[in-house]
Amino acid sequence: MTVIGGNNRRREHPSAERNKGPILTVLRRILPPAGTVLEIASGTGQQVAHFAQALPHLTFQPSDPDPASRASVAAWTMGGGLTNVLLPLDLDVRATDWPVDSADAVICANMIHIAPSACTEGLIAGAGRLLPAGGPLAIYGPFKRGGVHTAPTNEAFDASLRTHDPDWGIRDLEAVEALGEAHGLALDEIVEMPANNLIVVLRKRA
Repeated sequence: MTVIGGNNRRREHPSAERNKGPILTVLRRILPPAGTVLEIASGTGQQVAHFAQALPHLTFQPSDPDPASRASVAAWTMGGGLTNVLLPLDLDVRATDWPVDSADAVICANMIHIAPSACTEGLIAGAGRLLPAGGPLAIYGPFKRGGVHTAPTNEAFDASLRTHDPDWGIRDLEAVEALGEAHGLALDEIVEMPANNLIVVLRKRA
């Protein structure tokens, strides 16, 4: 993680820089033609700034529970002169009352494996509350499939995460799908991404 520009609060992370292009390619296809996109765990803000610049017909609502991350998101937004990105919200996905009433789509990248399992449950429950019929929840990151890691690098990464916190770790795709079903979200598609990651798209049932 680096901080750009001395006193500037804008932070930068190499993985966010690498991932933003491939993720945008998928978002162009799955996001609605208009409306508000809620981003969960916005982190540095690099990605939401990239998405907003490329998709000016959408309004992006970033969020993060970390004050430094929210400051970084705001700095990226201001630095890019973006008018379709709202001020970042202080949002903990585990809360049952989110500080947003609705969203036409929800996106979340690289969160559920570096957070307690309750965050995965909270993310999916919250999306189920907010999304309209057909609205997508897109989750990006590594997943296990059938309880098995998809690559040795993912297995090593998972072991490292669990050393940091036993409740962290790469989640089972089938468990995420089951949580979606429990909250009115059906699995729509699974998109293979670089470096053994996936985008899992769940959509709100009618």
